[in-house]
Amino acid sequence: MAFISFENVKIKGITAVVPKNIKKTAELPFFTTEEGKYVEEQTQIKEARIVSEGTCASDLCFKAAERLIKEIGWEKTDIDALFFIGQARDYIAPQTASLLQDRLGLSEECMVADLPMACQGYVYGLSILGSIMSIGMIKKALMLVGETNSTFISHEDKHTWPLHGDAGTATALEYCAGAAPMQFHLAGDGSTYQYVYIPAGGARMPITTESFEYEEPAPGRRFNKTHCLMDGMNVFSLAITRPPKSAKKLIEHFGIDIEKIDYLLLHQANNMIDEKIAKKLKVDTSKVPMSLTYYGNTAACSIPLNIVTQLSDKIEAMKADTIMCAMGTGFSWGSAHIELDHIVCPPVMEY
Repeated sequence: MAFISFENVKIKGITAVVPKNIKKTAELPFFTTEEGKYVEEQTQIKEARIVSEGTCASDLCFKAAERLIKEIGWEKTDIDALFFIGQARDYIAPQTASLLQDRLGLSEECMVADLPMACQGYVYGLSILGSIMSIGMIKKALMLVGETNSTFISHEDKHTWPLHGDAGTATALEYCAGAAPMQFHLAGDGSTYQYVYIPAGGARMPITTESFEYEEPAPGRRFNKTHCLMDGMNVFSLAITRPPKSAKKLIEHFGIDIEKIDYLLLHQANNMIDEKIAKKLKVDTSKVPMSLTYYGNTAACSIPLNIVTQLSDKIEAMKADTIMCAMGTGFSWGSAHIELDHIVCPPVMEY
């Protein structure tokens, strides 16, 4: 089993940036008034933010990183590594992390890497970058997590488009001798990949003129093969089973007292899923902050965005014991036990 534990690495700060444009669920053109209200009630997503044409996830992450570096007082020359996490990369090649390293003015000695993962990306990113840093050679690092779902989901697909939003975040990680251990359980099942995927655009199915031909398998569902397609029922089934099992394995393996956890930080998919996960873990909903009402599903950004928008003041003033849990395309999923110790966490910023 994929259990990971390491010490001497802490989260120094988290920032988040969202677009100014607001998409209101009830006002989407393919809904009647009754349908819009029903979707709001079922998902608890009233609105989400979407980028203007030409704005990339890296633009949001750049703004988040610039603010975080300033807030925590780091010198850019001291940043040893930069990871970009998300599926909305600027290009298939080169990696977006390299572009952000140059744009931020970081040293040429800075390690750069992309991790093209979706909703599970924040948990996986912390496990990988934190493991590297725990050796002690890399002292300061940035994990930039950004997603512009609005650029690859069909705006005419009423099963998928109402759920998602765009955001960019920055997390600063620092080597700190004596920092509490970060503990992880990670898993996956590639046989389920077609539950959420973009058929065309990779080496398996290069884009052709046929890729842009629209299909309409049901009323209110129009998309082509360059769009992200989602099998909602199968995703829901996975989402209410795999993440809570992962969290339970994490808790049992590392002997964590769930009653002493301050916050259960779940990927913000929809309210019903997160309520079921919390119930299975026997965690009171008062310990489960929710940001999806005004931001929707922002994929890999959802956990850091949730922290910034719901816990900013509290996290800066306290030492919080947290369990993070997420599942995303692939499919893969994971859970993390992480202490947030008086981290720098300014309010969310618009761009």
